[in-house]
Amino acid sequence: MEIRGAGRIARAATEALKEGAIRSQARSPAQLVAELTRYGLKLREARPTAVSLANAVNFVLVGANRGLGRRPKLEALRKLVVSLCDDFIANSMNAVNVIAEIGAKRIVSGDVVLTHCNSEAVTQILLAAKAQNKEFQVVVTETRPRYQGRLTATILAKNGVDVSLIPDSACRLYMHEVDRVIVGADAIASNGAVVNKIGTSTIAVVAHETRTRFYVAAETYKLSPRTLLGELVEIEERSPLEVVGERWMKENPGVKVKNPAFDVTPPEYIDLIITERGVFPPQGIVFLMKELYPEPIVTIVE
Repeated sequence: MEIRGAGRIARAATEALKEGAIRSQARSPAQLVAELTRYGLKLREARPTAVSLANAVNFVLVGANRGLGRRPKLEALRKLVVSLCDDFIANSMNAVNVIAEIGAKRIVSGDVVLTHCNSEAVTQILLAAKAQNKEFQVVVTETRPRYQGRLTATILAKNGVDVSLIPDSACRLYMHEVDRVIVGADAIASNGAVVNKIGTSTIAVVAHETRTRFYVAAETYKLSPRTLLGELVEIEERSPLEVVGERWMKENPGVKVKNPAFDVTPPEYIDLIITERGVFPPQGIVFLMKELYPEPIVTIVE
């Protein structure tokens, strides 16, 4: 949790692979790829729900394996891995900028926008809209139990955005004032369902009830190609100590404290998904995914 946000996590993992390649004492190209594969699999285990992390690792490892097939010298392969890592990071940063540009067009002066958690893509959309001199208000949920929403509120307020912070449980009370909800994503399934911070699906249901538009902003490397094969995105369960203190746990040994970090929002509660490739209805995600991941089994390196 020192690095938060699926995009930042993916870039951090890529940086780790890059450093691993640079520092490696491998004596052959095959040994270097085997070493990086071990690192990559370990990185993927760190945050199982963050598909962006797995996709970042796969991008580098698949490229390294293809390079290995051309029988390069060790230093040539090392340079290839470094180049792959740099490319992913640059593309990731550019994707956020493009999403900000596209998403800002969906905000008009006078809007009230609600967001949940701390999404880099969403924050940049709101800052881009502010830079266009649009006047709007943002309502941010605290996002318990780790309160990532407070970070979003701080960033927006420092940039002159009119922002209010509310408890997660107050979203229904305020939703009638909201024009649109914009949230990020940790993973997007082939049917358009979105995995995001716990509480997102509740907000989506309330938005649906009040006919408030519900948008998701996410880079395409958050698409989960495994879901094309019918696999489910794993929901990370975190420590109960994020919910209650250790003393309370000891005083209440008969209480099971559950702390799922994410939930799944069904596609029927989502109006649009904003990506760097354009804006898609949830039902259109499967076509984008097939275009980007024509061989989903091959792109997953085990």
